[in-house]
Amino acid sequence: MSHDHHDERPRLTPEQAAAALSPPAGRTGGDLVVETLQGLGAATVFGLPGQHALALFDALRRSALSYIGLRVENNAGFAADAYGRITGEVAPLLLSTGPGALTSLAALQESAAASAPVLAISSQVPVAGLDGGRHGYLHELRDQKASFRDIVKSVHIVRTASQIPSAIAAAWESALTAPHGPVWVEIPQDVLVAATTLPVVTAMDATPRPSYARPELTVAAADLLSRAVRPVIVAGGGVVRSDASGKLLALAERLDAPVVTTFGGKGAFPWEHPLSLRSWLEDRHTTDFLEAADVLLVVGSGLGELSSNYHTFRPRGRVIQIEADVGKLESNHPALGIHADAREALADLLEAVDRREDPSAADRVRAVLEAVRERIDGQELALEQRLVAAVRQALPDTSPSFWDMTILAYWAWSAFDARRPNTMHSAQGAGGLGYGFPAALGAAVADPTKPVLAVSGDGGAMYSIAELATARQYDLPVTWLIVDDGGYGILRAYMTDAFGASTATEAVTGSVAEAVAGSVAEAVTELARPDFVALAESFGVPAVRTTPERLADDLAKSLAEPGPSVVVLPAVLRMFEPTHL
Repeated sequence: MSHDHHDERPRLTPEQAAAALSPPAGRTGGDLVVETLQGLGAATVFGLPGQHALALFDALRRSALSYIGLRVENNAGFAADAYGRITGEVAPLLLSTGPGALTSLAALQESAAASAPVLAISSQVPVAGLDGGRHGYLHELRDQKASFRDIVKSVHIVRTASQIPSAIAAAWESALTAPHGPVWVEIPQDVLVAATTLPVVTAMDATPRPSYARPELTVAAADLLSRAVRPVIVAGGGVVRSDASGKLLALAERLDAPVVTTFGGKGAFPWEHPLSLRSWLEDRHTTDFLEAADVLLVVGSGLGELSSNYHTFRPRGRVIQIEADVGKLESNHPALGIHADAREALADLLEAVDRREDPSAADRVRAVLEAVRERIDGQELALEQRLVAAVRQALPDTSPSFWDMTILAYWAWSAFDARRPNTMHSAQGAGGLGYGFPAALGAAVADPTKPVLAVSGDGGAMYSIAELATARQYDLPVTWLIVDDGGYGILRAYMTDAFGASTATEAVTGSVAEAVAGSVAEAVTELARPDFVALAESFGVPAVRTTPERLADDLAKSLAEPGPSVVVLPAVLRMFEPTHL
């Protein structure tokens, strides 16, 4: 009989065995949580305390875990998300019942969309108040976990102290099973607070099983690729998460196949490589090139809205889709679907495909990129392109960047050279505001030896202002670039394009109509905002107001200084014209 790692029995040292017979006094259910996290290998936890969860935070004081406390639960979730993305490890997130837990929902949605391994552990009302009893406890919800079931990968409910280690270990394994994602654990307040005489939790193994491709699928895919005349590869976020960039490069060169990276897969393939189509997925020239492929290999992408040029992509050849999330297989296009981790599947394909040569591949890639460049250059967008170049010039190659939902980020999706895998991240998975700065803080916690860049618009920045206190408190090396255009810039453009300036006045007439239209438009997209430089300085964070001409130098100087900093760029930017309409 074969035995995998799940069959191995843990063994105690003599010292651990002796300690199990006489556990220290003063421990609670909260200690069991913290001990389990340590036993699973956690080093850092994120969170925000609340009355029901205080036993968790009290137990942290008796542990070796590092605690990073943010000011808003949603931002704590974004920080944990980034920590999970950068390290590939589980990021514990400690929350309190009801409002605290619910405030994390948008962050957990982003983690689910981007496959970030976040382990959310929330308190609950006492056991007597569970199951919708409506006893009127503080923070009580009829069914708290129901709010999370549609977002997280798995939900784990604890009702007794003995269940705590197993529930957290199961959640940990779920979070790390490909595709990574957020998980939810609930523990009632009285279980957390109650004294326990259970032995101290020792090392636990919650290592997930690897996800391999079925061999018959690998053979079929290799045959298609080996016989292809115009193979093309789409590299998604799954390539980055599985650390498969080296395998991707080797396969592309073996097949002479051009590669385009999705916005979630930035950095998965060398930007300047002769086979690199870069990331111009919102350009019809790229879409046409992909449609013309007789075999399209899609790795770690579901070909969703952004990756398919807003669902206008219509492949004419055969599609091979490698995807760790079984629900995404063939979700948008018929394909030879391979349910597997990208790294493992690419390794298998490398061994199985025949080498093919296509002297025209690089020329065809160059022609697409030149056509894209001509289209962009014809739209008077020099400022936007100059700003993308300035950010790239200022940012060290190995430094990660985190981008909020803002016009400069939308440019970066297509035009920014990430240079390294796993160094460019955004909230493009779920699309919520406020991600950039708190996520950058989480990345700085993961690796404080590298400066980290956050990019926000002034509207998105207001979601995260409180975390300037967090950045200062922990002295985190994050430079926050705030592009201040006086409002929700992209929504301003969307409203104008979709509804026109006169839409708000059609129901009323005269001067009153003009006044109403003006006030409505101003209320919707135009924002009163603070002096961001003065506000940052009030937190003790150095700040500078810059210009497009000085941006590269000011950013580079701020990134080179220790601790947090803010760079404010007043600028109104435009997007390039869409090609999917």
